[in-house]
Amino acid sequence: MKNVEGKIVLITGAAMGMGKLYAERAVAEGALAVVLWDINRAALAETADQLRQADGTTEVHTYLVDVSDRHAIEANAALVLEQVGTPDILINNAGVVRGNKYFWETDNAADTEFTIRINTLAPMFITRAFLPAMIESGREGRLVNVASSAGFVGNPRMAAYAASKWGAIGFSDSVRLELDQAGLKQLKVTTVCPYYVKTGMFEGAKSGLLVPLLEPDHVVDEVWKAMRKGTPFVVLPKTVLVNEAIKGLLPTGLRDLFVGKVIGIHKSMDEFKGRD
Repeated sequence: MKNVEGKIVLITGAAMGMGKLYAERAVAEGALAVVLWDINRAALAETADQLRQADGTTEVHTYLVDVSDRHAIEANAALVLEQVGTPDILINNAGVVRGNKYFWETDNAADTEFTIRINTLAPMFITRAFLPAMIESGREGRLVNVASSAGFVGNPRMAAYAASKWGAIGFSDSVRLELDQAGLKQLKVTTVCPYYVKTGMFEGAKSGLLVPLLEPDHVVDEVWKAMRKGTPFVVLPKTVLVNEAIKGLLPTGLRDLFVGKVIGIHKSMDEFKGRD
């Protein structure tokens, strides 16, 4: 896929942060339509206005959607299919993070269930709502699921978040294999696994040795290129893969020592504040 010219692009969590950057890329490349899903009404309207002013040809459609609600997902997906058409590119970008507490100190509903609903279940329900139509269209398509490097590495003070992203990675890569097995090679899945990104969502989180905090523009650049190529994984920075390499080589205690003490990951959420 050279670009998204003439295509329909749907992005969740599109009102700000990286979601907004993905939308700007789509408009810049001449997408036929950009569909923005978000729960923040004011930010959604502001972003839509900016996109319309930047380019007069791309249609910009907004939907106020709480992706933690399966029924809201299904209802709004039906509206998109009816009002706009079948997305060619679906970017499951919406996410939340809760941190700075040990698991036994967290609130089951506000922290654990909320995190799992948005980070794990929402991409599954959204994909299920659109993928059959994407398959039926027969067109070249892309599915991008934004997970996290936390889906590879367990970390203190973010148990629910890590669990949600482990689940997202397993789901995303399984769908990739299913599409390939079914012979639907025109549809490619990219799973995105970055370290902490400077969007405000990870305010207060710390960098570590070999794992710096990431700039949103850089992450979006890499994801966009990978999406067009149909690359299965985007892992940023590449040093995150060091942990994967040593999992089968070092005993757990030594690996914990290396990741926690040498790289400093286990202290990265000690001063986390996040976004309200």
